[in-house]
Amino acid sequence: MSGLKKTIIRAGLETLYFSGAHVALRPFFQGVGAILTLHHVRPTRPGSFQPNRLLEVSPGFFAAVVRRLKRSGLDIVSLDEMYRRLVQRDFKRRFVCLTFDDGYRDNLQWAYPILKKHEVPFALYVPTSFPDRIGEIWWVALERVIANNDRIGLYVDGKERRFDCASLDEKRNIYEQLYWWLRSLETEEELRTVVRDLAARYGVDMKALCDELCMSWEDIAELSRDPLVTIGAHTVNHYMLKKTPDRVVRAEMEMSRAVIESAIGIRPEHFSYPVGDPSSAGPREFAIAAEVGFKTAVTTQPGVLFQEHRNHLMALPRISLNGEFQQLRYLRVLMSGTATAMWNGFRRNPKAA
Repeated sequence: MSGLKKTIIRAGLETLYFSGAHVALRPFFQGVGAILTLHHVRPTRPGSFQPNRLLEVSPGFFAAVVRRLKRSGLDIVSLDEMYRRLVQRDFKRRFVCLTFDDGYRDNLQWAYPILKKHEVPFALYVPTSFPDRIGEIWWVALERVIANNDRIGLYVDGKERRFDCASLDEKRNIYEQLYWWLRSLETEEELRTVVRDLAARYGVDMKALCDELCMSWEDIAELSRDPLVTIGAHTVNHYMLKKTPDRVVRAEMEMSRAVIESAIGIRPEHFSYPVGDPSSAGPREFAIAAEVGFKTAVTTQPGVLFQEHRNHLMALPRISLNGEFQQLRYLRVLMSGTATAMWNGFRRNPKAA
């Protein structure tokens, strides 16, 4: 995330909070509930070059979030309970769900003890190639390549290009530039080919990243035995599904569910689209998720839940707990629904608009 974008978002959150607008507008925009998105929960890492810091929050902040939610009067519920309330139109009490994408090891080490202490249910969406140790966490591989080198080369649009990345500013700029260029490529295979080449050139073992960062099947099985935990599917390969053919979308959904069931004996009924924004999941993906039988599927489209979302269970929005904005006052603004309402042009249900 660029510095300018962070500044704009922070200014908006601060304005909504200190003006009191989030309180005044809350009755109109808070909806019936919300789903929170997290990735990493771990202590702050040393070093200034951390382009993926937005994906991690500290254990201290996360514990404060859990305590705040417990005191707020909201019901903290499982995905099954959220589903029940939506389909049965049980909106007497507002609720919140906590969800974690990707199955990182720190979820077990740092987040789980906090959640267990407070008896808080949560969901873990697992891309099965990560615990299988054959996955490609390509955004981290890109970070490692740039962090470890002062100059890198790669093919861009069929031509060899060289990039200086000796200084901190150069590293940040090059990461931002290459990340969004990769995201703009037409297919997942193009993206993966570029990153595999980079990783091979500069000695970054992508399979070792899975072992370093992600839970094993034994870890996931251990968590799944706790009634507080829901294991959801998150594809096999963490593909942006919109960039793949129909048959691949279906296979990624069905195979991920089958692999999880084989590994831990639980058949997932809930799904999370990798990346989850409009460039990676849309009407085709929502329809296929329904066809293969998931109860719910979540995006990363920002928003709270309204009653209308009972008709759009395969395209549920979430609120990201972003590591660049670790302030409880921002959580209050986000849970009020005012910030995401502004983001969505004051449409209650962007999927249906």
